[in-house]
Amino acid sequence: MKRSAWRYLWTSIDIRKKLLITLALLVLYRFAANIPVPGINRGVISGIFQQQGPASSLLGVFDLLSGGTLSNFSILAMGVYPYITAQIIIQLLVPIIPSLERRMKENPREGRKLMEKWTVLLTIPMAALSAIGQIQLFNQLTTSGSILNYQFGFTGVNLLPTITTLISMMGGTMLAIWLGELISEYGIPNQGLSLIIFAGIVSRIPVNLYSLIISGQNVALALILMAVVLALTIFAIIIVQQGRRNVPVLFPGRRVGNRMSMPVKSNLPLMVNLAGMIPLIFAQTILSLPGIIAQFFINSKTQWLANFASWLQITFAPTSIWYVIVFFIFVLLLTFFYTEVLFEQQSYGENLKRQGAQIPGVVRGLPTQNYLNKVQRRITLVGALFLALVATLPYFLQIVLPANIGQNLFLITASGLLIVVGVVRDTFNIIETELKLHGVDEGLIKG
Repeated sequence: MKRSAWRYLWTSIDIRKKLLITLALLVLYRFAANIPVPGINRGVISGIFQQQGPASSLLGVFDLLSGGTLSNFSILAMGVYPYITAQIIIQLLVPIIPSLERRMKENPREGRKLMEKWTVLLTIPMAALSAIGQIQLFNQLTTSGSILNYQFGFTGVNLLPTITTLISMMGGTMLAIWLGELISEYGIPNQGLSLIIFAGIVSRIPVNLYSLIISGQNVALALILMAVVLALTIFAIIIVQQGRRNVPVLFPGRRVGNRMSMPVKSNLPLMVNLAGMIPLIFAQTILSLPGIIAQFFINSKTQWLANFASWLQITFAPTSIWYVIVFFIFVLLLTFFYTEVLFEQQSYGENLKRQGAQIPGVVRGLPTQNYLNKVQRRITLVGALFLALVATLPYFLQIVLPANIGQNLFLITASGLLIVVGVVRDTFNIIETELKLHGVDEGLIKG
């Protein structure tokens, strides 16, 4: 009788070791998530997260990327967000700086090493700025004056406590990145940072489920709707995330003695959703800024400025229909923009020309790149519409369903759901590859 792949998953010493290391590091991360920042007042923090408005929406995005640690304001309050921000900035700079673009094309491996080096270096100032920004934002949102037990500042007796707080928050970010790198190296390969974020998102599901159960009436209806909506949404996410457009490619034959072998037929898979969930996070962050800025002018003595600030807060409130419409449009536009940047960095036209490969009926070089750009834009339209629909679905559910049901129906945010499904899918694919390398033919995932 042939052994099951799941049984071999645990009986294989190498795979079992990787799984245990990954689990241990994730547990360590969750323990560290409960270590508070020195001088923090958690009572004030919890009161801020109970508020409604654009600022709390932005904090929700940061809390998502920090793995739920921002709401506790632990030393991991920023999570890996500064690293992700630095990574995106470096990616956007590649097509702008000719020397970087040239290096990426000439030697992609060395180019990626250089990008990783500069990403880590950029993470340090980004972490410092993020820490200062978070503290100042929280101080603006509280009525008690400060979230700290001292006055935040770089003068007098406040200098040493301020530096201590910043160093602890920056150290927490670097600790999260380090744990992620350890997971990628010794645990599940290339999934470290993704699993760090995944663990934080999943850890909040039991609390949200409990809130849904005790929310009041129609509990049975809420649970049934939750199961149906989540199942359909997850199914759609998997279909779209795994969607590919296979472009036929002919590779030149090889010379064997005095003969040339026939050209090798292959496919170039183009992803439907190349940008992932980055456009969604960008859009949510950008749309939160007008409401946050307006908060500083809501009590202005200039009447027209105060009225304009009030209009901005109402218009860009997360519950506003205009917010949902603009959010939908922003996700569409940012998906196209970010996909264009990432796709241009691949340089498929030049790489295929260097290998002597050709798309049937298309001239090598620049015409090939232009053809692939057109194909990628057409399939990106499907991915962008789907991403925008998933992003705005919770808002529409809150309109058509009772408040106690629609608010907690997803258990996590749309961004969180996309991350969870994507990480689980990628992790299973990696485990399947590991099993095949160890001689197991039976796959864990079909299709």
